[in-house]
Amino acid sequence: MLRYAAIDIGSNAVRLLIADITQNGDRLSSFKKNTLVRVPLRLGDDAFLDQELSDKKIDDLVKTMIAFRNLMDVYHVSEYLACATSAMREAKNGKQVIEKVKELANIDIEIVEGQREASIIYSNHIEENLDIKRSYLYIDVGGGSTELSVFVNRQPIASKSFNLGTIRILDNQDKEETWNEMKEWIKQNTKDLKQIAGIGTGGNINKLFRMSGEKDEMPLTFLKLKNMYNELNAYSLKERISVLKLNPDRADVIIPACEIYLTVMKWAGIKQIFVPKVGMVDGIINLLMEENL
Repeated sequence: MLRYAAIDIGSNAVRLLIADITQNGDRLSSFKKNTLVRVPLRLGDDAFLDQELSDKKIDDLVKTMIAFRNLMDVYHVSEYLACATSAMREAKNGKQVIEKVKELANIDIEIVEGQREASIIYSNHIEENLDIKRSYLYIDVGGGSTELSVFVNRQPIASKSFNLGTIRILDNQDKEETWNEMKEWIKQNTKDLKQIAGIGTGGNINKLFRMSGEKDEMPLTFLKLKNMYNELNAYSLKERISVLKLNPDRADVIIPACEIYLTVMKWAGIKQIFVPKVGMVDGIINLLMEENL
């Protein structure tokens, strides 16, 4: 049994996915999730406010990576890829942190640029299941950045990463000019497209989809998402945790996540969004499979 691991060091949470790889003759054809561990480290709080990670956050990250290394060893993982995104891109001491993780946990971390982050997420090949007659705007919302891509005839024709994310908004580190830049980009790249639908990825939209009670494969409508947002917003943070049973580290970020999805959908004229329930870690596993064919 082949086992691969994906590590996603995000601005909100750090994830480890261990996957069992299915071999079909010489080909690596698919994977099954074996173990998924998510640790809400919130690296973005330091990175976006102070432009560097504090000793406490570094210590927590190193401990998490040592735990991940131990798990990968126990599961006999043969290939892994560890990617750090927005928070680590902005932390001035990011390079030192990576050296420390390498020394103490024996894990190599790649700091990925926005464009590479987007292409990893697209390694999920969601476009293969798309309706060829429709155009799609792919929206991936993270803690520090939002990746947007336009698909026409199942091909990506434009792609851009924006420094707008849930942790950034919570920390009041989102800039008006970035919102304006995103609006311009969306208008420019979607204005000639008829019947455009959305594809949403990221932990928050996955959670929203589960809360919506929609059947798998069915899209969430703009209206339904808007109503859910209004409902969530009517609760205090405490109530979202106690009444709605949301994890504390989900209960706050879910509001700005809704705001980003709704704003992007409105600007692009999108009435429904499909939620394939995949993310960065799934993309990393797919990428590893492609590289090891």
